[in-house]
Amino acid sequence: MEGKIVNYRRGRRTMRGNQMIIEVDGYTTRGKAAQLVGKQVVWTSPAKKEIHGKIVGVHGNSGAVRVRFSRGMPGQAIGAKVAIAEKKAPAKRAAAKKESKPKAAAKKPAAKKEAVPKAEKK
Repeated sequence: MEGKIVNYRRGRRTMRGNQMIIEVDGYTTRGKAAQLVGKQVVWTSPAKKEIHGKIVGVHGNSGAVRVRFSRGMPGQAIGAKVAIAEKKAPAKRAAAKKESKPKAAAKKPAAKKEAVPKAEKK
């Protein structure tokens, strides 16, 4: 399956360099495009280097999707084709539970010493 990079994901004054908006061939509704969420995307540069990404959500109501790439995308990627894998990306594993180290013995607050009157000077 193929798609075309339309633009960066951006706001009025900000641009997210590692997120792109992609139009996928044959997907013209929001509902159809929602089926693509979680799939892998690969863009190949003219120098044959690959940048991998993942479809993270739908953009608008006309079937465009948002893709988060592993690194910033160059401007020459706009208008280029991307390959979309048929299978979904593997889910991120939960971080392995760290073995808790034995905590240092909690220090007990020192017992309050009773005020001892000082010996008066003679």
